[in-house]
Amino acid sequence: MMKKLVPTLVASALLSIAAPSVAADELVVGLFGGSFETESKNCHISAFEEKTGATVLTKLGNSAQFSASVRATRGKSDYDIIYVDNSLATQLKNEQLLETIDKAKLSNADEVADIAFDDDNQYVAFMTGATAIVYDTEQVDNPPKSWEDLFKPEFEGKVAIGDISGTSGLQFLLALNRMNGGDLDNMDAGFEAIKPLAKSSGQLYTQADQIVPMFERQEISLAVWYPDRAGSAIDAGLPLAVVYPEEGAVGILPTVVIPKGSKAMDLAHEYIDILLSAEGQKCFAENKYAGPVNTEVELSDKAASIVAVGESFDKLWLPDPASVAKNLPDWMKRWQREIAR
Repeated sequence: MMKKLVPTLVASALLSIAAPSVAADELVVGLFGGSFETESKNCHISAFEEKTGATVLTKLGNSAQFSASVRATRGKSDYDIIYVDNSLATQLKNEQLLETIDKAKLSNADEVADIAFDDDNQYVAFMTGATAIVYDTEQVDNPPKSWEDLFKPEFEGKVAIGDISGTSGLQFLLALNRMNGGDLDNMDAGFEAIKPLAKSSGQLYTQADQIVPMFERQEISLAVWYPDRAGSAIDAGLPLAVVYPEEGAVGILPTVVIPKGSKAMDLAHEYIDILLSAEGQKCFAENKYAGPVNTEVELSDKAASIVAVGESFDKLWLPDPASVAKNLPDWMKRWQREIAR
């Protein structure tokens, strides 16, 4: 399919992600910000609004914030669609906080790779992505090849990593744990390994586009970040390059879900159908450097140079979402005790 191709957050986070009041012909979508929002509007939202005549109201945040908001409303969500990573989607599914996606209402379902749909159709992945290494080509003479290279003395204080509330922070922790002999039931090795970088990092970022100004000001020379975000930054003129670590990057399956309490089930299905269409997937892949899940999409050479394809795709590690969902609350508490400042 390639080239064709936790529960506890501070109250302020919940308040900041509260959704607005809406009318019947509006769809409330919890969406990632920055360049992700820009290309979502370009590739999906505009097409949806033109086709349906409905209006999309977006509220920006990250997976953990959206999940906490849905959990707080306990089946009476003001959201109709939220974007969340598959581990948190699994968590919400297990808590019976999601509606079932009716594949019969999706005209493009047959073109979508089987791995995209949850076995119970509670969520669907709309792209493939990764947590990898991004570096400034003007500051770094010897590009990193491995996760271990980020710990070299020459990079001390110049590496940005994410907080565990965001996907990259969690996945980097998991990658270090795995590399040092741990598994999803024993994270001691990962927590010990990440401490030096967390201590020297100027900021544990919580929103993906916080990285852009840090690169612009040359406060950092490397980041554990997303290739799709890096591609957008490269298009904007930043001298960046993407490295998929030789141990394998951590694969991401971002999903969309319909929370319990949605007041626009039909519109939500229309939105998902456009999200999964060959046209919507091609647009997002070429402009946002997201790996398509619609198997009818062929990537340009430019997109294929940033998206995980071939060997870099084959070496992606996809942690078991059920295990991550089960353990994440404890990991987040431990992170606050041992890592967060």
